[in-house]
Amino acid sequence: MKRPSERLRAADPRDALERAADEAGAPPPASPRAARVELTKEFRFEAAHSLPRAPEGHKCRRLHGHSYRVTVTVAGPVDPARGWLMDYGEISGAFQGLLDVLDHRYLNEIEGLENSTAEILARWIWDRLRGKLPQIAAVTVHETCTAGCTYRGP
Repeated sequence: MKRPSERLRAADPRDALERAADEAGAPPPASPRAARVELTKEFRFEAAHSLPRAPEGHKCRRLHGHSYRVTVTVAGPVDPARGWLMDYGEISGAFQGLLDVLDHRYLNEIEGLENSTAEILARWIWDRLRGKLPQIAAVTVHETCTAGCTYRGP
């Protein structure tokens, strides 16, 4: 004959980890089924630009370059079957075409980047990724090690 606790376990639909945590008085472990996460993927490129709308005499009106660092963030629920939101390769694949357009270029010559501030560049990237990455949550553009802009969409 089964003991009362064994009968309860047999009828309990929770998984073994949740039951063990409950019996120990601990909170249940995080379940990938319920998790909402953010993934980030970083890209780097070199480019030159000038800011023609900066005040007269401002150093950024002159032609100069940056080692840009762009972080693309996607967000959403973890797929319980796979245990992830998406493959990082999907983010890389979506960004690759933009990298080809931006790397080792004069940004001011690219349509929409005639005044290529970090703010404008972040939105420009967002606008081109949102059709390929519906889970996009943010684009961060760093012009330097200490200065950047994050765009989170309209």
